[in-house]
Amino acid sequence: MTTYLGVILVILLASILAGLVRVLRGRTPAERMIAAQLFGTAAVAILLILSQVMDLPALLDVAMVFALLAAVTLVAFVVLASRRIE
Repeated sequence: MTTYLGVILVILLASILAGLVRVLRGRTPAERMIAAQLFGTAAVAILLILSQVMDLPALLDVAMVFALLAAVTLVAFVVLASRRIE
């Protein structure tokens, strides 16, 4: 089971690297924001897996905080983007 979770962690890290490329080369702010959301989602998934592998339930709380911060960040981006349009 640990090997399986290790493979998933490597895939998640690869998705973060791919998202980093999109953040650096994204044409629009929306593309960059979606890539940043990918970071938040992958970070939460990594923390959840590490919580199981390392048997540290405190990481579940950290993952929940990251998920909430990612949602607040997205809402703030949408509000700022809508103000620019008007």
